Amino acid sequence: MHKAVHITILIGLGALLSHPAAAELRVVATTPDLGSIAEEIGGDRVSVVSIARGTEDTHFVDARPSHIRHLNRADVLIEGGAELEIGWLPPLVQNARNREILRGNRGHIDASRGIRMLDVPEGPVDRRMGDVHISGNPHYLLDPENGLIVAETIAARFSDLDGAHAETYEANLERFRGRIEEKTDEWREALEPFSGTQVVTYHATFNYFAERFGFEIADTIEPLPGIEPSPRHINRLISRMRDREIAMIWKEPFRPRRTAERVAEGSGVPLVVLPDKPGAAGDAGDYIAVFDVIVARIVEIMREGE
Repeated sequence: MHKAVHITILIGLGALLSHPAAAELRVVATTPDLGSIAEEIGGDRVSVVSIARGTEDTHFVDARPSHIRHLNRADVLIEGGAELEIGWLPPLVQNARNREILRGNRGHIDASRGIRMLDVPEGPVDRRMGDVHISGNPHYLLDPENGLIVAETIAARFSDLDGAHAETYEANLERFRGRIEEKTDEWREALEPFSGTQVVTYHATFNYFAERFGFEIADTIEPLPGIEPSPRHINRLISRMRDREIAMIWKEPFRPRRTAERVAEGSGVPLVVLPDKPGAAGDAGDYIAVFDVIVARIVEIMREGE
């Protein structure tokens, strides 16, 4: 009798331990914005680690041993794709020795799937064109509607991997959808008076944001993507800016401030530092908060100029 009970208990414990839905999904996201969306969809069913810091340029991330450990244990890897992480992610994945997260397997998510990419180059691409991405501009998450597409992709994969809790992921997705749609209307209303405003950006980071909310990017401080400007280029840029009605210069926090300030002083155009992802500014703690900060700073500068 006691032996039968003992065997029954062991069988029950074995079933619990072997059931994949009993444990949370271990998720590694390459960037904090992807990590933030994964947390929104996964809730308490996932643990999320983001590789890149909010203060880093996601094109250039310093690999650390801890990254390999997290990838080795991960059930899911979410990457931005579109060659955003091509310079640093492949060696980390290779050294992690985790087949589940390899491209093409269930544990791998390319978040760029389903996104209408901007700035897709036409014709051959070579290094003389700068850091051009063959698949298009990888900063698509700065359009909140693209953030919703990514959330849908993540929810579908979480549901596939953890089917017992698919309803939870779907409910979290619908809650996130409601927040994004409500906030997008709010952001659009706040920025609508400035539709058509011309701006200069440091890098092509804010192209998706500009298209979504009606701004025109007239020029960039970089002469080519990923190439720092020479003094000659800066002088020419300042001259071009003086001939046009440029309202603002947009710069991410990690870009060289002295260069941007030189352009701002020479052109008489205000410089605005805008977060590009969670953690890039102290008050930009999650994906939605990033847009709250961007919109608030733009509105403040525009009203000061009125």
